[in-house]
Amino acid sequence: MLQMSAKSRKATQAQAETLAKKVEHFTKIEIECLIQTFNVLQAEQVGRGKASHGLDRWTFRGILQNIFGLTNAMMIDGVFRSFDKDGDGIINVEEWIEGLSVLLRGTLDEKIKYCFQVYDLNDDKVIAREEICHMLKQSLLKQPNEEDPDEAIKDVVEITMKRMDHDHDGLLSFKDFEKSVQKENLLLEAFGTCLPDPTRIEKFEHLVFQEQQEQGNNSYSCTPSTLS
Repeated sequence: MLQMSAKSRKATQAQAETLAKKVEHFTKIEIECLIQTFNVLQAEQVGRGKASHGLDRWTFRGILQNIFGLTNAMMIDGVFRSFDKDGDGIINVEEWIEGLSVLLRGTLDEKIKYCFQVYDLNDDKVIAREEICHMLKQSLLKQPNEEDPDEAIKDVVEITMKRMDHDHDGLLSFKDFEKSVQKENLLLEAFGTCLPDPTRIEKFEHLVFQEQQEQGNNSYSCTPSTLS
């Protein structure tokens, strides 16, 4: 567990105070816990001789795989891209907390925006047939004795486009995706799993926000130990 000096604690509290004004869904105390967890992960990363100013792709991939149960490499890259708002290849503490607010507790509208970002592989604000093909190849398991899985995927893509391409331009815009998911929520993760299941979320929150009785009052005790 990371031991904090009084000075470090005060700095974390000030940082949490600032972030609490920007980020929804977390209390200030929860944000403090997430900052401490971020610092532990970063310290472990530095100990391996890696970047010291944020979480790199390798560390973030490990969190998504081991804690949140996401295993599809293409989806993991998309999640990293959605967190990394400034595109510098590193997740800073603000990006970490903003991303987790959606991943763990986001509204349907927030998750629609998030999933669209994950699925927009080349970040051109639309999802093309080719992108859907690539994602489905990664997500769908090949069935035994299936002679031509590529043809089967192409059929699925065509069905999907007919169902979701509301303006019939051959591309899925954000508006197309939003309208489709609002009509049928199951389409939120149509092209691959990029959200953790409730059990994984509960486990993460238990590890990071361990509620305890302190001095007779209900409060959170941050336990920023390793997430392994």
